[in-house]
Amino acid sequence: MKTVTMKSELFAELLASANEALEHAQGKRNLKSTTLARIADPMDAEEVREVRETLQASQAVFAHYLNVSTKLVQAWEARRRRPEGPALVLLRMMKQQPGLVDTFYSGAMTQKPKGKSSRSKSHRSTATARR
Repeated sequence: MKTVTMKSELFAELLASANEALEHAQGKRNLKSTTLARIADPMDAEEVREVRETLQASQAVFAHYLNVSTKLVQAWEARRRRPEGPALVLLRMMKQQPGLVDTFYSGAMTQKPKGKSSRSKSHRSTATARR
């Protein structure tokens, strides 16, 4: 039978960890712990619709706010699906603080969209200046 040896540094680290665990079990040491935020309560179809109507948003606009598809919002409101994950957290936030949506999107809605139309206008003005 072959004996396996452990490096002294690794053994010392392992022994130190075992001693810390023993001290913790004996109540002599407090270990760092993290308290996680509680999971958002489920939201039913009526609550989803209520949040959307409070914001005076169509299903399409509401879907845009949540970065989900319009079909998903429709499925929530038709009781075929239930909001979950980040969308559920955002819905809970919107329900508690409807003004957050206005605050968040107020700057975004006033900015001009970047796209072909702005490039084509500048291209046309440059072409006109060359004539």
